[in-house]
Amino acid sequence: LRITDLRIVPVFTMDGTQGENKPLVMNRSDEPDVEEDVPSIEGFGAKMGFGCCPFCLPQGFAGLLENNGQYVKTLTPGCVCLCCPFENVKVVDLRMQSIECVSDTKTSDNVTVQVRTSIQFQVNPSKVTLAAYTIQNAQQTMNALVDDIVRSELPKLTLDMAYESKQIMVAEIKAAVQRGMTKYGYDIISVLITDLRPDMKVLSAMNEINSARRLREAAIERAEAEKVLAVKAGEADAESKYLSGVGVSRMRAAITDGFNDSIKKMGQDNGLSPQEVVNMMLVTQYLDCLKDFAVSGKSSVIVPHGLGATAEMQSAVRNGMLQIPKMEVEERHDMG
Repeated sequence: LRITDLRIVPVFTMDGTQGENKPLVMNRSDEPDVEEDVPSIEGFGAKMGFGCCPFCLPQGFAGLLENNGQYVKTLTPGCVCLCCPFENVKVVDLRMQSIECVSDTKTSDNVTVQVRTSIQFQVNPSKVTLAAYTIQNAQQTMNALVDDIVRSELPKLTLDMAYESKQIMVAEIKAAVQRGMTKYGYDIISVLITDLRPDMKVLSAMNEINSARRLREAAIERAEAEKVLAVKAGEADAESKYLSGVGVSRMRAAITDGFNDSIKKMGQDNGLSPQEVVNMMLVTQYLDCLKDFAVSGKSSVIVPHGLGATAEMQSAVRNGMLQIPKMEVEERHDMG
């Protein structure tokens, strides 16, 4: 390969002055290692002009300035000028980011579950170069760390214990991911287990078990309530009968006192004997009873009645009262 002619058009150098307008000729003769009128590399670079490219770095990002692929320094948000095409900026996001990891495993009671874990992380501003140059896919690495912890810890627990131990699992996952990602310049903000879902058949069976248990508890509570109602009803009935008996007793005592006073008063005022007063009172009560039956209209009673009904009633009452002393004498005789 032989370069016979190389011409440079007029350009402006870096100091703003116009360069020399003469062709740069590089000829090779047949003699080896002989160059005619070839300037040095410094002179060649001084006569070439390079563009100045502005670059704006937004807030929340960090820029890594690279010159010919080599890291130079870290840029802060703002506008910078790059010397194209030798300089470029590698942008690193410093904002908090979130990924969701899905892990399939099983519990100690052989129930297959799917665990969804959400990880919030961000690049440590003081370790931007580590995050940019030491790891290629940070999210994939975090996902692998989460899978490792979930598949090593969850098989030690039953399904019920797994639901109860979510906070313990979260702490273990966060500690493991933090240890694994700190050396790459990443900080783990928080870890959340957003879902722990068994197979649909297992989930349906669990719902049926819970439903049956709650129905049994409801039946027990309902029976206890009925028992309490029955006991309270019995107590209320006993108390009601007791109070009713007390009322009847007081009523009869009051009636007896009233009869006694009436007998004494009628005997004193009318000269009637006690037996005659009792007969008259019985007839009066008999008539009042018939009157109440007729007035209420809600009850029916058949009472044998005739012209001699009053006399028959008086005779029956009188005979009953005469039989009482005779019965008392017979009882004493039997006891003697």
